[in-house]
Amino acid sequence: MFTRLRELREDKDLTQSQVAKLLNMSQTGYSQYEIGKNDVPTRVLIMLARFYNVSVDYLLNMTDDMKPYKRA
Repeated sequence: MFTRLRELREDKDLTQSQVAKLLNMSQTGYSQYEIGKNDVPTRVLIMLARFYNVSVDYLLNMTDDMKPYKRA
C-alpha cells in the first residue's frame, strides 16, 4: 500500500509536508505511512482516497482499478 501513497503524491507533484498538512499531521508522521512503518488509520485512508479520487481498495493494493465506488 505504501508505494501507492507515494506514487499518487508524486503524480500530483506534492511534497510529504503538503499531504501531511492536508491530514493535519506532521510530515514525519505521514512519512511513516509511505515507508510502511505505521498502519494508516481508516479515517486517514478515507481522506486520502477522497483527495486522490481513488478507492480505498486501490490504496490498500486490493485492486488495480483506481476508480472510486459510487456513493449509495
